[in-house]
Amino acid sequence: MNEELIPLQNSEDEDNGEKMGEVLSDAGCSSESWAILPVLCLTQVFKFLDEGDRRNADLVCQRWHNIMHSPSLWRSHTFHLNVRPSKYKQSEFHSSVAYVQSRGVYLERLVVLVNPPSTYSIAWRLLRTIKTIFDELTRVRASLKSISLTNLELNRPCWTSGLRNSFVIFLVSFLRTQGSKLDSVCLNGMKIGMIQGLEMLSTLAQSQKRTSHRCYISTLDLKGFFSGEVPVYRNTNMPRTLSIMKGLTHLSLSYSCLSDELLKALQPRERGWRDFIHLKTLSLWCSLNVPHGQVICGHSWESLASRCPGLKVKIAVDQILNTDRLARILLPEIPLVDFSMTTFYSPNEEWSPRPLFYVMLPQFRLTLKFLTLHLSNCSELLDNELLKLVRRCDRLEQLRVWAFLEIRTVQRLLRIRLAQRSLLNTIRVSVYSVEEDHEEQKEQLEKLLSTYRDLPPELDFFATVYPYV
Repeated sequence: MNEELIPLQNSEDEDNGEKMGEVLSDAGCSSESWAILPVLCLTQVFKFLDEGDRRNADLVCQRWHNIMHSPSLWRSHTFHLNVRPSKYKQSEFHSSVAYVQSRGVYLERLVVLVNPPSTYSIAWRLLRTIKTIFDELTRVRASLKSISLTNLELNRPCWTSGLRNSFVIFLVSFLRTQGSKLDSVCLNGMKIGMIQGLEMLSTLAQSQKRTSHRCYISTLDLKGFFSGEVPVYRNTNMPRTLSIMKGLTHLSLSYSCLSDELLKALQPRERGWRDFIHLKTLSLWCSLNVPHGQVICGHSWESLASRCPGLKVKIAVDQILNTDRLARILLPEIPLVDFSMTTFYSPNEEWSPRPLFYVMLPQFRLTLKFLTLHLSNCSELLDNELLKLVRRCDRLEQLRVWAFLEIRTVQRLLRIRLAQRSLLNTIRVSVYSVEEDHEEQKEQLEKLLSTYRDLPPELDFFATVYPYV
C-alpha cells in the first residue's frame, strides 16, 4: 500500500506552497538514473539525509518536493536545546514549536538533548521550551512510541523547587495520557529526587496497565535518573514499580537502584506469553559518588539468569578504588557480557587493579565478550596481567584499553589474536606515555606495526601512543 503524501506546511505557508509548485519542475531530475527511481527507493535514500540536506533536496524538482512530504521521512526528530547564556536565541523556542506544529503529528520517536542549565533564567527557558513541545505533541495527537529526555540534572541549584515541581507535574501529566503508547523511554541524567522520581515511574507503570493492546515499554533507560546521593535500593517501591512493567527486555539502571528485591521483581512471574518476553539486557552503571555499598546475594543473580534465558549483563564502574566493593559488585553468578572500568589513581593510593585481573574478571571467562579499561597505572606494570586475562577469556570479542603499557605488549596482543583468539576482532589500544618518552615510543610502535601489513580483514585493529596529562 502506497503511503499518502501529506503537505507539511503551516497554514500560513499554504500560499507559499502553491507558488513553490509553480516554480519547481522536473528539470532538476533529468538525470536518467535518478528519474527512473521508484518513489519507495527515493524515500529510503532521503531517510539518510539530515534535515538541512532534505531542505536542499526539496528544491531540486517537483517530484522530489512531493516525496519530501511523505510522513515516513519525519517519524523521528532530535531537538538540541543548547541553552547557554551567550548562545541562547529566542528563535530556538519558536523553531522547536513550529517544527512540532507542522510535523509533530508524524513523530514516533522523539529525542530531546539538553545542555544542563547553569542559571535560573536558562532553566526557566528550558522548562518552557520542553513543556511547549510536549503540549503541542499532545494537541496534534502524535503517536509517539519512543521518547528520550536526557541530561536535565534537576539537582542543580538553578532548578528551584518551583521550577522542578512544575517540570514534574507536566511530565507526569504527559506520561499519564501518552504512556500507554510508548515502547521506549530514556530519562538518562535527570538526577531527580526519590519521591518525585518514583511518582514519575509509577505513573509510567500505571499507564502500561491501562493499555488494552500488548504495546508495552520494552526499553527503559534510567541511568542517572535519580540524584547521585539517593540510596534507591532501600526503597521497596522501586522493585514494585518495575514489576508492573510487563514487557521490559532492555533495562539500564544506576547501581544505587539494585537490590535482591529488584532482581526478583524483574523475573517473569506468570506462564504464558510472558515467558517469551523476558529481560534480555540489564545495564548497570556505578561510580564513586553513587551509593554502591549494598550487598547483593549471588542466588538472586542466579535466579534471574535462570528465569531469563540468554540474559546479558553489562556493568560499567567509574573510580571504584575499593577491592572489596568491586568484589561485591562482580559476583560470579552474573552472566556478565560487557565490563567497562575507568580508574584514575595516584601512586600514593593503596590500591591496585591486579585482583581484578587475577581473580574477578577470570570468573567470567566463558561469558565476557566486551572489555574496556581506562587505567592510570603509572606506578605499576600491568602488561602480563592484561595478556593473561585476554588468554583466559575464551569468548572475548572486543578489547579497548587506555593504560601505561610497554610497546611490545601491543605486539603480544596481536600474536594472541592471530594464534589463539579468532573471535577477538576489535582491538583498540592507547598506550599512555610521559612527555619525555612520547616520541620514542611512537617511533617504536610505528616500526612494530609496519611488520603487520596483512592482518585479517575482519580484524579492527588500532594502536597509538597517547601523552598522559
